[in-house]
Amino acid sequence: MFTGLIEAVGHIEELEAVAGAVRLRIGTTLAVEMRPGDSLAVDGVCLTATAADGGHVFADVGPETLRVTTLGLMRPGQLVNLERAMRADARFGGHFVQGHVDGTGLVKVVRNEGESHWVTISFDESLAAYCIPKGSVAVDGVSLTIAALRDHEFDVMIVPFTWQHTNVHVRRPGDRVNLECDIVGKYVARAAQVALAAS
Repeated sequence: MFTGLIEAVGHIEELEAVAGAVRLRIGTTLAVEMRPGDSLAVDGVCLTATAADGGHVFADVGPETLRVTTLGLMRPGQLVNLERAMRADARFGGHFVQGHVDGTGLVKVVRNEGESHWVTISFDESLAAYCIPKGSVAVDGVSLTIAALRDHEFDVMIVPFTWQHTNVHVRRPGDRVNLECDIVGKYVARAAQVALAAS
């Protein structure tokens, strides 16, 4: 479980093809605090660290994850948002983020308003039931609030701190991003679906 509060921005150093999967080597200052088996959200995707040494973390990405997230589009040098799994004894901020991406979205517009920035992201129709105005959404692992919602797209406002301390500042129109909708909304939608089927 994660919070969507990014701890560090790392960079992809190497992608090695391994039997249909990909082994990532990520450069990050978090490596010194990680051990094999630890969970690490990489652009919002929960991965398991297979090794960590010095300034690098290694993780394997399976074929299905490559298909349904942006990790299959990664290139060496790319910046990635990183967050370790939340501790049970820590203060909880952001919102409940599982690291289980629901789909990818497309950045449509990036514009500034004062020192903040608006980002418009389009999403697949299958996610429409889980997106609500003022609801939470994780974009590349960043906990954000849907400020405005229209058919198949929403706006989020990025405050200066988030702009500077995540990889959002390198996003451009046409970029793909990982989306994870609020887990509460997914449970509510599923409960309503089951109740309707039983009636």
